[in-house]
Amino acid sequence: MTARGGPVDRETGGPQRQTTERLVAITRGPSPRMALGERTYADDSPIDGTLAAKQHEEYQNALRRCGARVVSIPGCSELADCVFVEDTAIVVDEIAVMMSMGALSRRDEVPTIEAALRDFRTIARVELPARIDGGDVVCSGRDVFVGLSKRTNAAGVDALRTILAPFGYRVTAVPVLHCLHLKSACSALPDGSLLVNAGLISTSPIQGREFVPVPPAEQLAGDVLVIGERIIASDAFPETISLLAARGWEVVPVSVSEFAKAEGGVTCMSLVFNTGLD
Repeated sequence: MTARGGPVDRETGGPQRQTTERLVAITRGPSPRMALGERTYADDSPIDGTLAAKQHEEYQNALRRCGARVVSIPGCSELADCVFVEDTAIVVDEIAVMMSMGALSRRDEVPTIEAALRDFRTIARVELPARIDGGDVVCSGRDVFVGLSKRTNAAGVDALRTILAPFGYRVTAVPVLHCLHLKSACSALPDGSLLVNAGLISTSPIQGREFVPVPPAEQLAGDVLVIGERIIASDAFPETISLLAARGWEVVPVSVSEFAKAEGGVTCMSLVFNTGLD
């Protein structure tokens, strides 16, 4: 039970009346060549492929514990970053939007995820020269915050705004200053507040929401995965886990050390959405 009112209402961003949702989480296995993937801020620390595979399976088990049915797609050796499925798409209740990814090396990841999403949603696409990564998109109610980053440009923000406007979503651009994606520093919590590292992004476009600052010693702890009233968080951030638990949420810790070396976090490895109401 959450002490802060439960899931977010799609219209207001505030607490929502609870319903039973049929949740799906799309995942993809890690590539054996993950160490050769794109890295912008991270160094070239070696990645233990065996440990990564184990951590990915435990991550999927955490998704299941949170009530999601996991749809797992095999990894691809030619696509080093394929495990980070979040960047390929965003999924809202009405539609799935395929991204036009900022890194050229990653664009071939999109068709496989699109094929999986066709079982659940109508598909729309952002097209080049607009560029956008799903890791730059934070949804909270009808508000959609999109990071202007090294992977997402203003044309990408505008394209997503055009696609989502008919469904009543408000799209706001947020400059990303010192990290890869907006979700590296900002996640929407179940009550409509935002877990934020204000040192990594410009927070002026998102004023008006309650901010929950990440602990100073855990700079990248702003990336957490909310599933209903549960929150999956990296076990590398114990202070953040304690902070969220103290606010009344059930936190599910997972180990993602090998994915963090490739600039991945807990949101990066799944696309979680509901398929309807029971």
